[in-house]
Parts: sequence; structure tokens; C-alpha cells
Amino acid sequence: MAQREPVFPADRHALYEAHGYSAAIRSSDLLFVSGQVGSRPDGSPEPDFKRQVELAFENLQATLKAGGCTFDDIVDVTTFHTDPENQFETIMAVKNRIFDKAPYPNWTALGVNWLAGFDFEIKVIARIPASA
Repeated sequence: MAQREPVFPADRHALYEAHGYSAAIRSSDLLFVSGQVGSRPDGSPEPDFKRQVELAFENLQATLKAGGCTFDDIVDVTTFHTDPENQFETIMAVKNRIFDKAPYPNWTALGVNWLAGFDFEIKVIARIPASA
């Protein structure tokens, strides 16, 4: 049976300690990344929405790197949005810079009414390359 191995980015955020969770869990050749938000190093939300989305992707990238992955290794994405209709254009602009060519990962977007002070969250599953 595969063991769970916690993965944290080099610049660990305060949210992991405050809420008691791992940034990601490596299990066999899969990396299960917890929801990443646009937090500053102290764990507080970035107030500018576009920058909050960019920071969420930067935090995701750092966690993927710590687990031996890149954006290209992502197979499944789930995003959470507090105001999907009004946020969609901003999120898509950031998303399209990162996932700029096929094959694209699976993607599920959910509207929610609470994200602990944040307005966007992204969680993913990535396949860890054999070389990692």
C-alpha cells in the first residue's frame, strides 16, 4: 500500500499551520494538491482580485515544484469562485496564460459562498514524472 508523503513548498505559508493541513500529498505517482489561494506569506488574502488569482497560481506552482511537478503534469483541476459570473473573465485571462495549449487538464469550476476570506481557490491532481 502506498504511503502518504506530505509535500510543502519552500516558502511554507502560515495557512498550513493555522488550519492543520498539508500543501500536497504524494501517493505513488500522484500528487494531490490542497486548495491553493491567493494568500500573502502571513496567510492573509490579497485584496486585489486579479492579483489574488495570480498568487493562487504562484502558490500552486511552488507546491507542484516541491512535489517534482509542473503545470504540464496536472491532470485534474477544481476551482472555487465566490462570484463566478463577475470573476470569470479575470480568471480565464490568468488560466489561459498558464494553460496555453492542448492537451488541457480536466477542469471543474464551482460557485461557493465562502472561502475563508478569499475569492478564488484552485486544487489539482498531478501525475509525478518518472524522473522526479
